[in-house]
Amino acid sequence: MNSTASGAPDPLTTGLAALTADAPDTLLDRIAARRVRVPGPLPDLQVAFTDHGVAYLRAGLDEDAFATAFRARFARPLLPADRPPAGLVPALRTGRLGALPLDLRGLSEFEAAVLRAAAAIPRGQVRPYAWVARQAGHPKAVRAVGSALGRNPVPLLIPCHRVTRSDGALGGYVFGGPAKERLLRGEDVDLEELAALTARGTLLVGSDTTGIVCYPTCADARRITPAHRRGFRTLAAAEAAGYRPCLHCRPGAPRPAA
Repeated sequence: MNSTASGAPDPLTTGLAALTADAPDTLLDRIAARRVRVPGPLPDLQVAFTDHGVAYLRAGLDEDAFATAFRARFARPLLPADRPPAGLVPALRTGRLGALPLDLRGLSEFEAAVLRAAAAIPRGQVRPYAWVARQAGHPKAVRAVGSALGRNPVPLLIPCHRVTRSDGALGGYVFGGPAKERLLRGEDVDLEELAALTARGTLLVGSDTTGIVCYPTCADARRITPAHRRGFRTLAAAEAAGYRPCLHCRPGAPRPAA
């Protein structure tokens, strides 16, 4: 070991020697993302994840196309992973995010608010774009909501397939209309009933026993027996008839923050 004239270790030499130490095991995962194929409700799913959580999900792409799409949005190298992150496969199987972390860094405040609203839609239910806009705090930005959902980096995990047009039609989807229909049917959404209600101009349903009006796929709406079901096109029409909005599906203004 080099030393000073006094016999003490040379601090410069000691410092340079320390630079040859192995990097921490976690260093690579701090600068690179990992890619893995996973089973799920759509074929050929690939997922990229970082040390912060799942960052990107796409279906139907080969490895090169997936890598190209990922690099277009994220400034990180993409490396293969031995296994998916804990909780990912159950989240895809159940349609419920649970405690699975997501890496949504880089989103604008508006995009993040839109995705938070979409994430609140329960499995087996749908909400219109206007509902998402209200819940995101931008009730007039319905078209912008559609664009933000189209850029959703983690569809399926943030269920933008549960968002429909305000006229009752299914609307677009990042993986296409047939995939959206397949996902909703897999969650037991009765698309035929929704289409029939839409054809009659019914976008909300109310119970004449409780005086509550809901979106048709709301769990509360599904319990209304046919003899006590009343249909409405708008919330204003329902309120004029003496009905109040459901506190679960919230067809009116967003619930105030606690």
